Amino acid sequence: MRLIRGLTNLKMLSRQADSPLAQGCVATIGNFDGVHLGHQTIIDQVKNKAKALSLPSVVMIFEPQPREFFQGMEAPPRLMGFRQKFEALRAAGIDIVLCLRFDGTFRSYSGMGFIDDVLIDGLAVRHLVVGDDFRFGCDRAGDFALLEKVGKAAGFSVENTRTVTVAGERISSTRIRNLLLENQLEKAEALLGRPYHIQGRVVYGRQLGRQIGSPTANILLRQMPALRGVYVVGVTLGNGQKQDGVANIGLRPTVDGKQPALEVHLLDFAGTLYGQRMDVVFRHGLRNEEKFESIDALKAQIAKDFDAARAWLAEHPGKSITDPN
Repeated sequence: MRLIRGLTNLKMLSRQADSPLAQGCVATIGNFDGVHLGHQTIIDQVKNKAKALSLPSVVMIFEPQPREFFQGMEAPPRLMGFRQKFEALRAAGIDIVLCLRFDGTFRSYSGMGFIDDVLIDGLAVRHLVVGDDFRFGCDRAGDFALLEKVGKAAGFSVENTRTVTVAGERISSTRIRNLLLENQLEKAEALLGRPYHIQGRVVYGRQLGRQIGSPTANILLRQMPALRGVYVVGVTLGNGQKQDGVANIGLRPTVDGKQPALEVHLLDFAGTLYGQRMDVVFRHGLRNEEKFESIDALKAQIAKDFDAARAWLAEHPGKSITDPN
């Protein structure tokens, strides 16, 4: 899969004789946060049409996401970061990911400007898959009807996205986010099509966990996480090794309460993790994140968390990521 970053790189590529977009493409546009079952249905629409037309499939996403640009820290938490999203789209079989920077310049695009510069001149789009409620452009003039009208003259067709429902409700990133905030992990998994997980690289922290007898692998988060608290987790290390563990995700209120982080303690593990990438699957919620009066109180609670995690794993052997069965 190919990644194209920014409109400048897109236009440079489109001018090349051997450009993969020389004959056009089949594209869709969105945040694709979580790449859930609804997104996967849209991706299948794009891939099927691309195969029928012998054209590359393209997913257009934005960094930051539009609501993050407009709302800053008040924007809803993400389900996944950029790299994890890119890997999920790769796994789904998309040919090209176009990532456009959503900034003051981009937001100033009119509806027609976006169609002309990005869809026609940049992508040479031949077929577009978007929702019938899709709106774009600073003038809010860009919608499904405008795309259909311009497409007839410019030579591209437009198709509505298919709606996927579970229990009579549409699958959406917002719905999944709310389930995670309520610690309804199994219901979130049903909409995602997989257990909720976060990937990241282990970095050096303040070594506080080691000082209080529970060394942790620290993964810094660029955005606020979609869930907060202490969880039983299953971890896959960069070398493929699988481990059970306990994770705290949130703002660490007893320590500093400022920088969101994911702290993972691997049960029955000895070794160095710094620099490794980890895939952390959230299996069961133990408690909410809370601020303790002292480090000693935090240490005592961590010991209880480890005991609770081991008890839960013993009662649910099929949930243990290291269980051979």
